[in-house]
Amino acid sequence: MNAIPPIAPTGAGCADAPVLYERGQREVFCGLTGIVWLHRKIQDAFFLVVGSRTCAHLLQSAAGVMIFAEPRFATAIIEERDLAGLADANTELDRVVTRLIERRPDIKLLFLVGSCPSEVIKLDLFRAAERLSQAFAPTVKILSYSGSGIETTFTQGEDACLASLVPGMPEEAADAAPSLLVVGALAEVVEDQFVRLFAALGIDRVRFFPPRRSDDLPPVGPATRLLLAQPFLAETARLLEKRGATRLLAPFPLGVEGTIGWLGAAAKEFGVDEARFDAAIAPAAERARAALARAREKLAGTRIFFFPDSQLEIPLARFAARELGMRLVEVGTPYLHRPHLAAELALLPPGTMLSEGQDVDKQLDRCRAARPDLTVCGLGLANPLEAEGLATKWSIELLFTPVHGFEQAADLAELFARPLVRRSRLKV
Repeated sequence: MNAIPPIAPTGAGCADAPVLYERGQREVFCGLTGIVWLHRKIQDAFFLVVGSRTCAHLLQSAAGVMIFAEPRFATAIIEERDLAGLADANTELDRVVTRLIERRPDIKLLFLVGSCPSEVIKLDLFRAAERLSQAFAPTVKILSYSGSGIETTFTQGEDACLASLVPGMPEEAADAAPSLLVVGALAEVVEDQFVRLFAALGIDRVRFFPPRRSDDLPPVGPATRLLLAQPFLAETARLLEKRGATRLLAPFPLGVEGTIGWLGAAAKEFGVDEARFDAAIAPAAERARAALARAREKLAGTRIFFFPDSQLEIPLARFAARELGMRLVEVGTPYLHRPHLAAELALLPPGTMLSEGQDVDKQLDRCRAARPDLTVCGLGLANPLEAEGLATKWSIELLFTPVHGFEQAADLAELFARPLVRRSRLKV
């Protein structure tokens, strides 16, 4: 049986565990990387990075876009004339935006995305977005957010993007019935699976943010119950709560246990009885457990080290330890948001070493000394560590791959197993 689980488990886990705080050299992608999954999610939006050729190369490489593809992102290149002040950057930007909208009439929402170069020359993209939005209204709405590596890391790009959308969300009706708002970009197949599960629970007033179409922003207000699908949306959650939404305390829907706890938080809030909850989730949960059993055979007892990169590290560590039987050497995360991760921290094995922030040389020394079986890290560290004989998993792959929910639990486990299987096959 799968009775609705308590949000806080009996043991304290790592709820009050000491954390090693590190403030040194970082080795992470910038927030521009979030465009790679966001441009697929909001289907009538376009992301225009105001940056350098390096920004363009990063996005092209990260997305793996073929030359004949026409993605919903591009880079307005800041040239030497712009940096030297020989050209009016705002005039140039207006020209590029006008040409883009003329060429792509399907664009209904345009994001101007700040980068390190645009930050350095103090180009005010917020004011530019206001000016251009007025010029192209009502056909195209134009917003801005910062994906600069100076201000953001990796997944914070999604947080900044969604935060820029919150002011435009309609106010819910004064007499609105309670509704559920799932926050965080999910693959469409995962979103559809969750819709079916919520419907089976009798929770029909469910909306997802971001929506698939920019003109379908969900309303928000005091009757909105907020369920985070991603742990890195601190600013978005703050703004939604400021609008009156109530955040539900839950683990994140990674693996069977996390998905049951996540759905259970919504079920409790909406008064779903245990019998209905069990009947709704049991088939999918049992399939996922059976699939995970095969991965557990490969992974149980192996040691895993998480470098701070995506802010998914703590939920992933909980899944690896509790459902795959892996041993946690160190769990590093760029930012540890305790209120959002309270349910996850309580589920971590007691004594887990936690670190927040990064001093990459010190962390590399600890990793080398520990010699874990698997290291989860960014691309910049993976190849050097592989050359030193350590198996690695790119943390960015855990964002690009659908991993949430019951049906994807085995796929998530396979992402951990694959590097170890590959290494065993290469051994002579």
